Amino acid sequence: MSGDETARDGGSTAKTAPATGATPLTPLTPLDLDGPERRLYWAFADCGTIVRRDLTHLVKQPSLIAWQLGFPIVSVLLFVYVFGSAMDVGEGVDYKAYAMPGMFAMTMAFGFMNTAMAVVIDKERGVTDRFRSMPMSPSAVVTGRGVSDVLHAGLDLLVLAVIALVVGWRSDGGLPATLYAFALLLLLRFSLIWIGVLLGLITPNQEAAGNLFAVAFPFGMISSVFTPPSAMPDWLGTIAMWNPVSSTANAVRDLYGNPAPSGGSWIEEHAALMAVVWPLIITAIFLPLAVRRFQRLSR
Repeated sequence: MSGDETARDGGSTAKTAPATGATPLTPLTPLDLDGPERRLYWAFADCGTIVRRDLTHLVKQPSLIAWQLGFPIVSVLLFVYVFGSAMDVGEGVDYKAYAMPGMFAMTMAFGFMNTAMAVVIDKERGVTDRFRSMPMSPSAVVTGRGVSDVLHAGLDLLVLAVIALVVGWRSDGGLPATLYAFALLLLLRFSLIWIGVLLGLITPNQEAAGNLFAVAFPFGMISSVFTPPSAMPDWLGTIAMWNPVSSTANAVRDLYGNPAPSGGSWIEEHAALMAVVWPLIITAIFLPLAVRRFQRLSR
């Protein structure tokens, strides 16, 4: 039995102190852990293993990165150069300054489709069943997917920011505010990962997963990404105002120093607060559901 298996099965190696002299200090190993400490150790260790696996898989298939970045890049070029001159969001606001923070938020929002598709592919190929048959932490597959997707989202956001700078967008909010805005965007992406994991676990196959775009499209578009909710019909504007994507988009606009017209509603006036509250609520609901669904998969 290997050392890892011995540690997981609760085995330990007897240690005796020398007859004389001080006991030498030795580094803590999994064999020294017991009870909750040992379970916590393996939860982090197995999560790291899954993260390395997912990132290695991504590096070996760079076409996936190009495909996932294709939509936001095309959207930037489309709305800046094709529709930008015809768009008017009111109060003399430059449309490029209005649209780019919204584009960042939309890219983070649409990312849960990529998560769901990756989970479905692993499930169809038997990778998920293989993980479940191994002596590993039951939460590691889900949390590992979450961490690797956040790292991937950071790369997406970096590339999109470079493109925004190329087309002339600038952040006037200062470095701390700009970094905080990017952190809010990643927080939104982190929360939506768990929706993607849950959808991937309950979706039967890749063909069905492709239909998730019908869910993601209105979620990202019926928001303040491209136009202020105050310019929409009242019922649609209300939905857009309370969309978590709108709160994040409005919050990062303010942090970037890109002023945007507001309808004066409570949710719009407290966008900075809700950009944190919404992701926390989503995570608190869907993370446990995703872990529970993974644990209940049929063997």
